[in-house]
Amino acid sequence: MRTEDLKLYLVTDSDLANGKPLAEIIEAAIKGGVSMVQIREKNSTTREFYELVMSVKHILKVYNVPLIVNDRLDIALAVDADGLHIGQSDLPYKEARKILGFDKIIGLSVESIEQAREANDLDVDYIGLSPVFSTQTKSDIAKPLGLDGIKEIASFSKHPCVAIGGINKNNLGSIIEAGADGVALVSAIISQEYPEKAARELKKIIDSIMNEHIE
Repeated sequence: MRTEDLKLYLVTDSDLANGKPLAEIIEAAIKGGVSMVQIREKNSTTREFYELVMSVKHILKVYNVPLIVNDRLDIALAVDADGLHIGQSDLPYKEARKILGFDKIIGLSVESIEQAREANDLDVDYIGLSPVFSTQTKSDIAKPLGLDGIKEIASFSKHPCVAIGGINKNNLGSIIEAGADGVALVSAIISQEYPEKAARELKKIIDSIMNEHIE
């Protein structure tokens, strides 16, 4: 996995799609600059989840965008996804790695400074800093890390960091400036009338700040 794949990371939620087909939203978002897609569908049956992932897999392959499955190791294996994203209460990383192998991407959510330090002992491909700000898209989340939390974790983590939670075009710049390698977004793209336009605007902000740091 390339660190730049984390730059603009789309996380799905059909409940926020306003009735639009998720595959249509995903393709539009990729055209706008989304660099990685995680299928996260908490309210789907196993069959629905499987069929959804299969329906978008070919789209991501065409655009060479990594396909990540949230939580469900069985689905990730069944569809031969590019990777798996797990949380602190999911299957332990070491077990997931044994089953998936080292050619697949595994991301791990961390919700505190302590968990981020513990992640340094694991050979994960990236860590998801969750949540940065309060959010309505997840109800079972920890206290927001805030920008100070992002700065601290970025200062010692040996893994690329992607931030998620309450992020939109008005605050994502400050998250990149705080040291995150990318941002993961749900409603800021999924719920928008024009997902391609929304993604393009978000990517423009990220690229502008990252280019300033390079210079």
